[in-house]
Amino acid sequence: MGSIVVSNTKKKLGLIVNPVAGIGGRVGLKGSDGASILDEAIQLGAIPESPQRASEALRVLARIKENIDLYCYPFDMGESEARECGFLPIVVGSIQRGHTTSEDTFRAAQEMRDIGTDLLLFAGGDGTARDIYRSVGRTLTVLGIPAGVKMHSAVFALNARNAGEAALTFLTDSDQAYVEEEVMDIDEASFRRGVVAAKLYGYLRVPQAQRYMQSAKSGGFQTEKQVIQGMASELASSIEKDCLSVYGPGTTTRDILAEFGLDKTLLGVDVILGDKIVARDVNEQELLDFLKAKKAKIVVTIIGQQGYIFGRGNQQISPKIIQRVGKDNILVVASKQKLASLQGRPLLVDTGNETVDAELRGYMRVITGYKDYVVYRVN
Repeated sequence: MGSIVVSNTKKKLGLIVNPVAGIGGRVGLKGSDGASILDEAIQLGAIPESPQRASEALRVLARIKENIDLYCYPFDMGESEARECGFLPIVVGSIQRGHTTSEDTFRAAQEMRDIGTDLLLFAGGDGTARDIYRSVGRTLTVLGIPAGVKMHSAVFALNARNAGEAALTFLTDSDQAYVEEEVMDIDEASFRRGVVAAKLYGYLRVPQAQRYMQSAKSGGFQTEKQVIQGMASELASSIEKDCLSVYGPGTTTRDILAEFGLDKTLLGVDVILGDKIVARDVNEQELLDFLKAKKAKIVVTIIGQQGYIFGRGNQQISPKIIQRVGKDNILVVASKQKLASLQGRPLLVDTGNETVDAELRGYMRVITGYKDYVVYRVN
């Protein structure tokens, strides 16, 4: 990597952490919106994802911390993560510790704009992006650290480390070019009933750093019946009868199981043994309990255009689950049409665990039909 060039004038970086973003993912709640969902997630033993993700991004930015004035909100909305990573943040605003709301994010974004920050870095999901758009619109350049369950918006980096790299590049570039990208979100109540209806809420300014950024999620192409039948036949010959099959969310996995006469949940993670679904819409702990007794394979598909196979909508299949099952027992299924929609971009992983992400990178076979595979790169 080349040397980093910085100006003599310190850059102003804002940081907002939504401390509960992504908390519902691994426990299978498909989101974190609403006090009742938050309470349920905590009762299920959920651990927030966003603080760790924010810290990963800040550790990259620590390389130029002497050239940054870092502004953040108190406690777990940014201050704690900043201090953990060696920054001496300038703390603004006030919150009720442990009881933050979307209005705190709204106020924080306005204060960051009024301070004149060069860039606002935020950790959260689509709901957080909506709050920031509602607060500052396109008057401020922002960058999302992906930490939510559902991230349809194109304002997020590929992962936390890439968010740090994109922010570093933007802050050290005299040009500071930006583009406007979509803020998308879905209704979580409908999402939990299996209905996906993404809505465009507006646009936010983000750094022009395409190689670090994810695309807006596509609904994908219509899957041909014969392609699904071919995938189903291939999986039937690849998975032993006494082996558990952990099927991730998606229309592809749902349609494959329909070929076996099984009614899979569209947006949940289901467990199959032989010719029966033994558990529906499971969370991380339930999966771990199943894996104590039996060997297993994981079957996942990709998110159209984005290319994620782990870390978007299937956080229940956590790093612990992936390590327990092993990379060799992960089966990726996708039509060639869906792979073509990536336009040569790699498949992506963002589990929240850098060691597991590194183990998954390289090349994986993607099942595209019966006895039909594509070897595809994973980043």
